[in-house]
Amino acid sequence: MSDPRRLTNRERMAIDRQPMPEQPPEIRIANFEEVNLGFTHRLAIAEAERCIQCPNPVCMEGCPVRVDIPRFLGLLEQGDLRAAAESLLGDNALPCVTGRVCPQETQCELRCVRAKKGRPVAIGNLERYVADWAAQHPDQLPQTHTEPSGHRVAIVGAGPAGLTAAGELVKYGHQVTIFEAFHSPGGVLVYGIPEFRLPTRIVEQEVERLVAQGVRIEPNVIIGRTYTLGELGEMFDAVFIAVGAGLPVFMGVPGENLKGVYSANEYLTRVNLMGAWTNDADTPVLHGQRVAVIGGGNVAMDAVRTARRMGAAEATIVYRRGREELPARVEEVHHAEQEGIRFEYLAAPVEVVGGDDGWVTGLRCIRMELGEPDDSGRRRPVAVPGSEFVVPCDVVIVAIGTRSNPLLTSTAPGLRLTRAGYIEVDENGMTSLPGVFAGGDIVRGSATVILAMGDGKRAARAIDNYLVAGVGAVPIAAGTRAGTPAIEAAAVPARADA
Repeated sequence: MSDPRRLTNRERMAIDRQPMPEQPPEIRIANFEEVNLGFTHRLAIAEAERCIQCPNPVCMEGCPVRVDIPRFLGLLEQGDLRAAAESLLGDNALPCVTGRVCPQETQCELRCVRAKKGRPVAIGNLERYVADWAAQHPDQLPQTHTEPSGHRVAIVGAGPAGLTAAGELVKYGHQVTIFEAFHSPGGVLVYGIPEFRLPTRIVEQEVERLVAQGVRIEPNVIIGRTYTLGELGEMFDAVFIAVGAGLPVFMGVPGENLKGVYSANEYLTRVNLMGAWTNDADTPVLHGQRVAVIGGGNVAMDAVRTARRMGAAEATIVYRRGREELPARVEEVHHAEQEGIRFEYLAAPVEVVGGDDGWVTGLRCIRMELGEPDDSGRRRPVAVPGSEFVVPCDVVIVAIGTRSNPLLTSTAPGLRLTRAGYIEVDENGMTSLPGVFAGGDIVRGSATVILAMGDGKRAARAIDNYLVAGVGAVPIAAGTRAGTPAIEAAAVPARADA
């Protein structure tokens, strides 16, 4: 084992950030295997040595699930992978996932002291390394047993918020059952994020670990159809709603009903969850030669890079602002550019063009210029009169965001919603119904995986407090418990792809 005390801060500051090994672009555009290959042990130790172990670790302030970053990095540097993994897993229910898809560059790494005079410690890459080691060596991790509390909690949705809440609640000794509408758990982790960014086997490993800890998962159960929220309240002491916000948003321009137009949700679900990228898929997807994807967020990058791997000779991002305003992760944009994705900046679609046969032939756009900042803080795009042009394409994928699906909420009288249809919660994540909590995109609007996980972790703590306080087993019905604090409308951020 190396001793972190051997290195002075000056020596640590002299170590360059270690590059992440990855598939070459010309090879990876022909497969769905993971682009980033992961650190070797040597690279991981060298990168961990860059951490100066700040007495005031502000990096943790940028982590929605509050991982003790200096602790697991220090243990890794010492070569104690077992202790590093135990520390990481104690803070994060899905570290193999967050090590791959969390936007560390705008969160923990942004706060890293080293970022002030250079490049931050690669916290996400090191999290992935330790988490992958833990997944490969489960027999070396301690087996914990928590005394049963006697309380039963239902979780609606097996996505990042629901899985995180489940992992925390079983630690408290509660009996947890997750009800998932799809046939496989994972939510957006399996239907929305491509294999080349987050392999399905990684999500399956994380879920299997939670099941081994006592979490029960019931697939193919639609709350709002199979059971109502009220019926769950009769069976459980508390409920956590984590159904996400998966209803697609379209542009409202002429031609969106033409053949060859997909929402990003449908396109990615068909490819990722239903295996449309294989030759014998039961739910195939169009293999367009010229694909235009509308949007500039991570979902848009996932869709356009997927289309490239599906054989598109030309795959184009159409975005109404400039490159500097792209909301997608820097790494995803960089990888897309390496893979030959074309970017049509400062362009907004005004019509999907089609032939007499009803199939897409192009996307009519208008040039934009940036004006004054809007509510998101980004400069507002303004159309340039007389600047229309056509992007030739045979498939159009709309990736401009999602909104809440009313399937559950429409069957839950008394569940207070925002004007946009999201669920209102108080400071503890409790809804207007006693014993019913909510978090993730169904509260926030479209956001990131790690923010949903942060909601799940906070909700689990609040649910435990609620149950331990002896309030459990209150019937969940219409109305609000007397004494419930006034519920403020949840803040819904601008969609990441807008």
